[in-house]
Amino acid sequence: MKRLLPKEVETLWTLFTAPTVWAFHFIVCYVVVAIYCEKALVWSIDFNAIRIGLGIFTLMALAMILLSAYLAWRQWGFGSGDPPHSQATDQDRRLFQGFATLLLSGLSFVAVVYVAIPLIFIAGCQI
Repeated sequence: MKRLLPKEVETLWTLFTAPTVWAFHFIVCYVVVAIYCEKALVWSIDFNAIRIGLGIFTLMALAMILLSAYLAWRQWGFGSGDPPHSQATDQDRRLFQGFATLLLSGLSFVAVVYVAIPLIFIAGCQI
């Protein structure tokens, strides 16, 4: 069966992908809104345009986290190995890394959703 992504993609760096996407999303959302609210009178952009742009950015971040979760699930063997993976073998190391990456991806997905919630409820800047 031909794979869309090669097996070599699953390295130690995949463990940090989802938290890095969350951190970048967090920084971008809060910096963009902070700068917009500080310069709202200077710019001719409506806050709804900022909300839509950050909403699209949020969807892209969630898609990247889902891709990371899929790679982790694939590395974990599609859930075939039950934790704990505590043996000193390459197979158990790979399974543990896949499981840990899957858990971090889930946590990062929820964190991105929580960062995006204020975009729904806040109607504009408080000047």
